[in-house]
Amino acid sequence: MENFTVFIKRNKLFIFLCMLAIVLILISLSANYIAPHDPFKTNMTNALQGRSSKFPLGTDNLGRCLLSRLLYGASTSLKMTFCLVIIIFIVGTALGTIAAYFGGIVDTIIMRFSDIFLAFPGIIFAIAIAGVLGPSSMNVVIALVVVNWVKYARVSRSLVMSVRKKEYIKGAKMGGAKEYQIILKYILPNIIPSLIVIAAMDIGTMMLEISSLSFLGLGAQPPTPEWGYMLNEGRNYMQTSPGLMIYPGAAIFITVMIFNLLGDSIRDILDPNQ
Repeated sequence: MENFTVFIKRNKLFIFLCMLAIVLILISLSANYIAPHDPFKTNMTNALQGRSSKFPLGTDNLGRCLLSRLLYGASTSLKMTFCLVIIIFIVGTALGTIAAYFGGIVDTIIMRFSDIFLAFPGIIFAIAIAGVLGPSSMNVVIALVVVNWVKYARVSRSLVMSVRKKEYIKGAKMGGAKEYQIILKYILPNIIPSLIVIAAMDIGTMMLEISSLSFLGLGAQPPTPEWGYMLNEGRNYMQTSPGLMIYPGAAIFITVMIFNLLGDSIRDILDPNQ
């Protein structure tokens, strides 16, 4: 109990940020229950209205409730972001672990592929891939996975190369443990915490990249509410109805800031070098 109290005192910012992140996730999961209106229903008679008791944040150019679209947009943006981070984490960690553990030609092939992807500017390469595949949320996730797996592969490779020389790995081999058992039971548990720190710090970055591609029209397509695409929809009305860009922009800014600060806090707790 005393240790728990000390942890709370030392990590008040971390606990506060966790609560904010949980609130955001709960809002995204319950958007269909708390949204005051149908975010897809258009009504041109209500187009570009200001704030009112009926529409707390006003309406867009098609008469849709902006607050409802923001709430549904939270669900779309956060789901895409977490899905992207999880896929990148799994793909990059798996390839980096395989390259480091087996070495030889396997390591050479995987690392040369990573060099190829590093030769291109990340966001430009992602735009090119998403443009070739066609505009959709899934294609944006695929494009960003292709671009961002390299970092996790290289970090996991370096971690595995240091871990595989430990005495307990040699003991497991002498004890007859199979290759997959050594990787799953002895190697991954030792490298996962460091990779979780990177993943936590990447959440905000990935959300910005998804929003950027959606702003360019490569991500979520109408009528799906997504914060980046909402910015794209509102840019033509910046002078007459600035809220169409201010509200989704503020939502992106606040969410990215929360997850970036949360990632820093997780790094301070889990990283043994801090």
